Amino acid sequence: MSDYKNVTFAEIEVGASASAHRALTQTEIEALVLVSGDIEPFQLEDPGTTSTQLLSVDAVGVSAVISGMLERRLPGPGTRIVSMQLEYAGQVTVGEELSASVTARAKHADSGYVEFDCDARVGDRRVLWGRAVVEAPRRRIAYSDIATPEIILRRNDVFARLLLDCEPLEPVTCAVAHPCDRDSLLGALEAARRNLIVPVLVGPPARIRAVAETNGADISGFRIVATEHSHASAAAAAALARAGEVEMLMKGSLHTDEILGEIVSSHSGLRTERRVSHVFVMDVPAYDRVLLVTDAAINIEPTLAEKADIVRNAIDLAHVLGIAMPKVAILSAVETVNPNIGSTLDAAALCKMADRGQIQGGILDGPLAFDNAISEHAARTKSIKSPVAGRADILMVPNIESGNMLAKQLQYFAGVVLGARVPVVLTSRADNVRMRIGSAAVAKLLAHARRKPGWRSPQ
Repeated sequence: MSDYKNVTFAEIEVGASASAHRALTQTEIEALVLVSGDIEPFQLEDPGTTSTQLLSVDAVGVSAVISGMLERRLPGPGTRIVSMQLEYAGQVTVGEELSASVTARAKHADSGYVEFDCDARVGDRRVLWGRAVVEAPRRRIAYSDIATPEIILRRNDVFARLLLDCEPLEPVTCAVAHPCDRDSLLGALEAARRNLIVPVLVGPPARIRAVAETNGADISGFRIVATEHSHASAAAAAALARAGEVEMLMKGSLHTDEILGEIVSSHSGLRTERRVSHVFVMDVPAYDRVLLVTDAAINIEPTLAEKADIVRNAIDLAHVLGIAMPKVAILSAVETVNPNIGSTLDAAALCKMADRGQIQGGILDGPLAFDNAISEHAARTKSIKSPVAGRADILMVPNIESGNMLAKQLQYFAGVVLGARVPVVLTSRADNVRMRIGSAAVAKLLAHARRKPGWRSPQ
């Protein structure tokens, strides 16, 4: 346990200094980048690899070390950094020893400010120098780092990668069904601003314009298809898709059943031979790959045949997201087949269907419990030998209850409906604008994939 005690303004002497020396690890390098905010997450990829790994950090990231020394060592707890004027040169790479110091050079009794000279070096190479001004604490403060939480770094930023993949593609026409509240309208407009979609706003014009005016949004350049109420909005949006006027649908401020009812209706022309299902694209910072969860939003207690379609839909999406041979974990409460637990029997049957070519394009294994599906350590502990265990790309859940709780614990950022003739962005009315943008990005990639001659869409 380390105790951190401050040095008050009255106790600080000009010339007093604090220093630190350590070889930086991979984790510390990444932490410096994230704290400094110097680069975007999707720029961390190490060229020539498929994993996200940062091997060095610009010296601007080292300023986080200086800030930490001022706030934790000298003056320490209670310090407020007023300004920093720092110069930078070179990079610090994994394994290099960084030496950093702060030295008090002047005190100002009227303000309580203390000026510090700052310096950081790797060997004889200077990577940072300059001056910081802080407001030093006037009273004694001490705390222990015993409760300091473990740092969990973002090993993967699927959201940023999706936006990067979408950049070279033209925006896709999208019917936004009933965008009559702030988030559904602004989410669509932000997706348009990012060139993800060309929105067609379907709903009561007066209500849509009122929401836009209240939130300072300009919708003058977008087409509005007038309807009287939410159910009519869902029907009109589906009709636009059926006529080929739009390539995707986006749910606005209407109930999920309203838009899904139009999609699965035998009269809508949007149904295919596939069971319609939903996939959550997860935002799991510590997981080193895209993670999909299905079906946690539409099918309540799917049959074996319906589960097979749910898996097929998810595999198709994984291919669009760049996963050539996705690993599919069929989840249950246990990792052994138990005749008393129906989901374990379904898992075994789905795996055999994959062995016989009835489900193609992915590697299936199950039943698997959640921990050994995503943790190689858990899989090894239970002596599970599997190409999927610990490395799953897709989690197939037994039913909507378990799936919905799982998805919302892990935190999703995108949701899309598959199995219809167009992708459907099925966000919750509680979802924020970022989630709507992520969902639009997934649907855009799907829409472009469907344009390609080799795309095999269910009929």
